[in-house]
Amino acid sequence: SFQMSTSKLSTSSHLSLDAGSIAKVLPHGEHFHKAKGLGWFVTGLFVVGELAGGGIVALPTALIQTDLYLGVGLLVVILCIVTYTAYLLGRTWTMLTDCWPEYRQHTRKPYAEIGYRACGRYMTTFVSIVCNVTQFMTAVVFILLASKNIQDLITAFFGFHFSFCIVVVILGICLLPLTFLKSPSDFWWAVVIAMITTSAAVVLIIIGASIDYGTCAPYRELPPLKVTNVFLALGTFIFSVGGHTTFPTIQHDMRTPADFTKSAFLAFGIVTAMYLPTGIVGNLAYGDSLRDSVINSIQTIAIQQAINILITVHLILTLTIVFNPLNQEMEEMFHIPQTFCWQRVALRTGVMVIVVFVAESVPSFGPLLDLVGGSTMTLTSIIFPCIFFCFVHARKQKMIECGEDHGVASFADVVKYNKTCILAMSALTIVFGLIGGGAATFSAIEEIASTKFEYPCYVSPFLNLNETTDLSSTNCCGPMQDIQVYENLTCSDPDIHFYL
Repeated sequence: SFQMSTSKLSTSSHLSLDAGSIAKVLPHGEHFHKAKGLGWFVTGLFVVGELAGGGIVALPTALIQTDLYLGVGLLVVILCIVTYTAYLLGRTWTMLTDCWPEYRQHTRKPYAEIGYRACGRYMTTFVSIVCNVTQFMTAVVFILLASKNIQDLITAFFGFHFSFCIVVVILGICLLPLTFLKSPSDFWWAVVIAMITTSAAVVLIIIGASIDYGTCAPYRELPPLKVTNVFLALGTFIFSVGGHTTFPTIQHDMRTPADFTKSAFLAFGIVTAMYLPTGIVGNLAYGDSLRDSVINSIQTIAIQQAINILITVHLILTLTIVFNPLNQEMEEMFHIPQTFCWQRVALRTGVMVIVVFVAESVPSFGPLLDLVGGSTMTLTSIIFPCIFFCFVHARKQKMIECGEDHGVASFADVVKYNKTCILAMSALTIVFGLIGGGAATFSAIEEIASTKFEYPCYVSPFLNLNETTDLSSTNCCGPMQDIQVYENLTCSDPDIHFYL
């Protein structure tokens, strides 16, 4: 969330503009404008900074799980779907600003307000819960991934093993002061830097994999295609492109919110240009020797650790943004003052403690990433935008026709006032989300509980389970994961059953 204003629409303000109120729809072709705000091009870059980063290191793994051609086809389909739903979500918020003047002012939770105008008060609560769970779990995934990168940096530069579980705690402590800031709108530059670091990381991944290609590609193998792996990859794909929870808030900060559709097309065009080459090169160079992260497969240590630093910087900058809406939601729930005070410090410290505790409980970012992508992100990025657009559009058209707002549109209104092609495309998208997201969620839960189960950090010491003391951060290539590009390179311990 890029702007968290202090105002919020009360229940009474909702009721005053419910069924029977006089419609205040802007004339056809006219949209709400602000004197100041983000332009559509800069907004597109903001969206790229929010989307790209954490998912990019896991994307090659997902393409290996699905075989190259099926994986690329599935990724392209998902990119088309999320671009379509971003377009719908952008148009939906534009309709809210066109029809209800209160949304032309500061709105704290625009996605939840979209749910309210589409389906009523109960949907507001549900959307708010789903968005908060998404932000919370994304924070956990990013802390796990950043901690793994930092552990690899320590191993590569200092030659000794430092406990991953301890790194998670230290990172949480270091991030805590940044979460005390009131709003990330005060440091918008963080998102721009995040986009720049990710772009540089993509270029270095392609260069590093290209250097290794000559040595590794002749020994490249792919794992047997499994249905569960396909669904896990689907969760990874959705996580990598599913930033829709923040889109209405970013759009709300625009000078002309109606231009967000341009920003969405620009952003997903850039993301596609980043993701496809990275995933394809990683697949062609390393095959199934590549594991959770493509970074560790790159055998030129200088390039590997430069990527590590760039992605870690991106994750840390993004975490300052991810935490903010969650913290503000909790502060509103407990009626904590908007000014800096001890209550804010206590609550935000508590949130960080819970995030770190969950990270210590599930110390493997890959399956958790798949779980978030298959569950809450499927709702916010695929299913909700289609439903909300159709209902809000029907409500707006009925307002124009009748001259007043009759409240939430009925299903008959949705069919009557929406074009057949929109209804058909939205219905197919929702079915895809329900089936694919459900299967991905089930597969991820099964993966966490069985195949990739790891004991929590606070349980392992009591079971005499010592954390691995592998002193290499590089996963070598080949069927036995022992082929080196450089003679003096030390390979990490092999895991030839990673995809089984």
